[in-house]
Amino acid sequence: MALQTYRKKRDFRVTAEPRGGVAAAEGHLFVVQKHAARRLHYDFRLEVDGVLKSWAVTKGPSLVPAEKRLAVHVEDHPLEYGDFEGTIPQGQYGGGTVELWDRGTWTPLHDVAEGLAKGHLDFDLQGEKLHGRWHLVRMAARPREKRDNWLLIKGDDEAARTEADPDILEERPDSVKTGRSLDDITADRPPARRRTRTAAGTASPRPDPALAEGPGSLTRVKGAAAVPMPPFVAPALATLVPRAPGGRRWIHEIKLDGYRLLARIAERHVQLLTRSGLDWTTRFGPGVIDMLSALPLDDALIDGELVVENANGVSDFSALQEDLASDRTDRFVFYAFDLLHLDGYDLRGAPLMARKEILRRLVPAEDGPLRFSSHYDQAGDLVFHHACRLSLEGVVSKLRDAPYRSGRGRDWVKSKCSARQEFVIGGYVPSTVSKTAIGSLVLGVYDGGGLRHVGRVGTGFTAALARDLFRRLDPAAVAKSPFVGKLTADEARGVRYVRPELVAEIEFRAWTADGHLRHASFRGIREDKPATEIVREVETPDVEPPPPQRRIVNLTHPDRLYWPDSGVTKEGLADYYADVWRYIAPFIVDRPLALLRCPDGISGQTFFQKNLWKGASPGIVALDDPAAGDGGKLIGIHDFDGLMGLVQAATLEIHPWGASCRDWERPDMIVMDLDPGEDVPWTALIDAAQEVRRRLEATGLAAFVKTSGGKGLHVVTPLVPRADWATVKGFTRGLAQAMASDSPDRYVATITKARRRGRILVDYLRNQRGATAVAPYSTRARPGAPVSMPLAWDELGPGIGPAHFTLATAPARLAALDADPWEGFRQDARPLEAAPPDTD
Repeated sequence: MALQTYRKKRDFRVTAEPRGGVAAAEGHLFVVQKHAARRLHYDFRLEVDGVLKSWAVTKGPSLVPAEKRLAVHVEDHPLEYGDFEGTIPQGQYGGGTVELWDRGTWTPLHDVAEGLAKGHLDFDLQGEKLHGRWHLVRMAARPREKRDNWLLIKGDDEAARTEADPDILEERPDSVKTGRSLDDITADRPPARRRTRTAAGTASPRPDPALAEGPGSLTRVKGAAAVPMPPFVAPALATLVPRAPGGRRWIHEIKLDGYRLLARIAERHVQLLTRSGLDWTTRFGPGVIDMLSALPLDDALIDGELVVENANGVSDFSALQEDLASDRTDRFVFYAFDLLHLDGYDLRGAPLMARKEILRRLVPAEDGPLRFSSHYDQAGDLVFHHACRLSLEGVVSKLRDAPYRSGRGRDWVKSKCSARQEFVIGGYVPSTVSKTAIGSLVLGVYDGGGLRHVGRVGTGFTAALARDLFRRLDPAAVAKSPFVGKLTADEARGVRYVRPELVAEIEFRAWTADGHLRHASFRGIREDKPATEIVREVETPDVEPPPPQRRIVNLTHPDRLYWPDSGVTKEGLADYYADVWRYIAPFIVDRPLALLRCPDGISGQTFFQKNLWKGASPGIVALDDPAAGDGGKLIGIHDFDGLMGLVQAATLEIHPWGASCRDWERPDMIVMDLDPGEDVPWTALIDAAQEVRRRLEATGLAAFVKTSGGKGLHVVTPLVPRADWATVKGFTRGLAQAMASDSPDRYVATITKARRRGRILVDYLRNQRGATAVAPYSTRARPGAPVSMPLAWDELGPGIGPAHFTLATAPARLAALDADPWEGFRQDARPLEAAPPDTD
């Protein structure tokens, strides 16, 4: 295994270094990391076959061809290490501070595998500090020499220097990622500001000398023009396309979910201007403003997006709306992604990558209220696919050499993981559970003939937001419909029309054939966009989405809030299960179910139900437990109508048995529940899941993994139903106890909470008769509406936390997958025959 040595040397529960994996896609990344360990050295790394081939260069690279620098070949590192900067704890391998000194791409000049084998590798570097031709040459091994010694040598070309020239290591000592020095990183502080004195003697911020004197000098930037800074520049807008474009002409940024703003800085005075030029400077508190005013510059126009990130680090427009409504200002983050003007120079005529490079040096931070928005050079389809699997909104792709052009064009294009756009509010339907709240909004878009009706949205509102919308819309009531064309009787039922002035952002699954929204969810009010500009965004999908599961069960009070914090209603839950029905059905149909019911949502009374109740919907059926002496009636469903009956009954969690009602006494799956105690990091849970997987596979069984939607992970194994409950429980108990015995500092097999602090409970008790575990794709009755999400093993990493996927984001993730992450689950079933191994 390429990374086996790397992983053996590190305890990822202690160090922040990435565990990483071998990348499937081919790339040409190179990085140089300045590493103050026992002695200062520079780690030189080249991407080869999905990993970073690494050499420790004791004195660092030299631009003088005559200076041959010793480079000791060390273990391969994962590609994720190429972005690592921070402090490795003392006592760990390589303990000390790591700075990302240089990065870029490399181009081999001959076959790489042959060059590594022969011990002579020639290549070109295209970095931020290192450029031109380079050589790596293996030295002849001395007797009893254990180290694999090479020499790193600069080629004699235009990028080379003489011995009389400055040393690049001293000339440019700081990080290309954050602008910090080793001391800054060790102390975990921002980079020192560079300032000069004005004639009056006051401190005046100036650009980094690298901008004024090096290749990034504004006077040398092609397309830059020395002109006064304009008061406002209309933003460049992205055109919607069905997929991210490919080719080296494009770079790709993660699409942010917030307010597009232009930051105008003039003599440290900051304004935040909307896309239409409105001044919103006072709306977002001091944090972002203070960071912008402290930048080392005189004047600038910076294009960016202001967001609020949720617990998973994903920008969330609904959370932004909530913070604005509650006057909360501590979570606002401004992502800077373009630079239009700087210190008397208009940069709009310069290529995008030149503008971004200057901006990156000005705004190096990747945390705090002000951040540089990084980009990806990989193939667009891979970036888009990865974004959608992580339930992000989508990708914005930009031509790397294009100037900045205001308005909508083809230099910037956007591809979305789920359909989402703005709509005009033309009316509302009052709530069925409150006289002072809206229940749904009636939406439209403008075309040449006026405002066209496109349907309703009835989920996504918190209780407070539903009341606030009522207060805003009720005074705007009008007697006549603002829509062109007459609404049908069903479309007009209960509607109160309003002046079409407010704009709502809506996420939805698809357009129906008659031009209406399917499974729409409210995301927020867009006060930065005038209603008259709202038109339908059109793209041609690559694949027609599967038809929605038709709902027959009538939902009473569809606008009842089940998750008040996320604005998820009963109708929203029904829409979610319609989307995931084909995935969840194999795990809940024809099997005994235990239900967590919450009639008043997660904030009200909740109760667990295992037996059928009077008045249950017809689709919910009674299952006769053959072992129940009194003929107890358990709960089951046979079809989609049964699932909708569970929604109508306020079922927010579905917990099936590990056996079907076709064979009550022989389970057809195992669930190992990994439940972390206090102070257990997510990476330790990942390691635990991998260990369970190894032990199961050692006995010939398959292993699949899913988030629990709570704190932990579930490792699930399909079985051919031959072994009885006692055998299955004994097997899983042995596996849990073996893990606890082999690693008592990491695992426990007993449920006593007093023993679990800092350790993981390997819970095998889900595997006995009558016990249940939450179903794959089931929602959880917890804040944020998380779901238990099946994952492919290669998806299980630090970027996905235990509650990463929610009711709102899960359908888009599934739509983006090439295949079901648990594809082949039943085909991989094996009979339980072997005892669990004693060791891994």
